[in-house]
Amino acid sequence: FLLPAIVFGLTAGLSPGPLMTLVISETLQHGRNAGFKVALAPIFTDVPILLIAMFVLTQISNLNYILGAISILGAFFIAYLGYESITAKGIEVNIKKGQSNSLKKAIITNFLNPHPYIFFFSIGGPIIVKALATSFLSLPIFFLSFMVCLVGSKLVIAFFVNKSRSFLSSKTYVYTIKLLGIVLLIFAFNFL
Repeated sequence: FLLPAIVFGLTAGLSPGPLMTLVISETLQHGRNAGFKVALAPIFTDVPILLIAMFVLTQISNLNYILGAISILGAFFIAYLGYESITAKGIEVNIKKGQSNSLKKAIITNFLNPHPYIFFFSIGGPIIVKALATSFLSLPIFFLSFMVCLVGSKLVIAFFVNKSRSFLSSKTYVYTIKLLGIVLLIFAFNFL
């Protein structure tokens, strides 16, 4: 359960999306610390989403056909994320100066972003429910590993964006995203 947590965390942390765009724009507008605040948002948003997903999934855990359908949807979502990562070209951001409420903006952005909900209801939740059948420690190990990779990768992005605006269109970033996309496709097949 550790390897999927690391791969999903890194992919979520490095892939283009609303929170990544906010990390970049806040870093460019207000400095590295503003970008760091945005990177911390999943700590505040993902815990409640995970708890809701776990509650719902444990209530339907005896309904194998529903869990099977959720797993199939999860596999397709992983494949979609893998495809998005493989076809990524890098990120370009146009910046407008404004007031910084970095953490507040990030929390609102992440709560309104459908990706965490889809992930925890169709992928993360079923993995954790399955893992809990083997050991109670599976939940904290999966979630902490996922969060360290997710938040850590966004912190690294904020650091590099602060140092160099060209990092997000660099070959290193683009190839990392593409490699993670291939790994996601493998996970999608395995999840299916």
